[in-house]
Amino acid sequence: MRELILLRHAHAEPAAQGQADLDRPLSAEGLAEAEAAGRWLAENKLVPDCVLCSPSRRTRETLEAVLGAIGYVEQRIEPSVYDATPGTLIGLADTHIEAERLMLVGHNPGLERLAALLHSGQSGDYRGMPPGGIAVLSVPVGTGLEPGVAQLSAFWWP
Repeated sequence: MRELILLRHAHAEPAAQGQADLDRPLSAEGLAEAEAAGRWLAENKLVPDCVLCSPSRRTRETLEAVLGAIGYVEQRIEPSVYDATPGTLIGLADTHIEAERLMLVGHNPGLERLAALLHSGQSGDYRGMPPGGIAVLSVPVGTGLEPGVAQLSAFWWP
């Protein structure tokens, strides 16, 4: 089995007047959530081989706090993760099929819909993935990502 770890960014500050959504930083609460997410990943030996991260400030800050707990791993800022659909995220993940454990750091509703689609084969209903939440999906080795192919092996939130 290979694993796909989906990490939603932690709580962010609301946008200030004139501030772009991409530039919203983590709140103090969000930083604590991100650090807790990193500790949970480390404690459960869920260190990814590779991370694809949205370019938004809040996702980059979430990843930075997680890396503080799990150590350095290969990472790439991937612009298409921002505001991505499940199809876009599947396409990205499938380009990294060689990674035994791939982590995507991004946003809702894309991440929660991706988790639902890969696990149950359906993505239409709101399922809920709180800020700082982590879904770990197990996928048979050599299998492409498609609806219903994955097993939800862990779900955590701060």
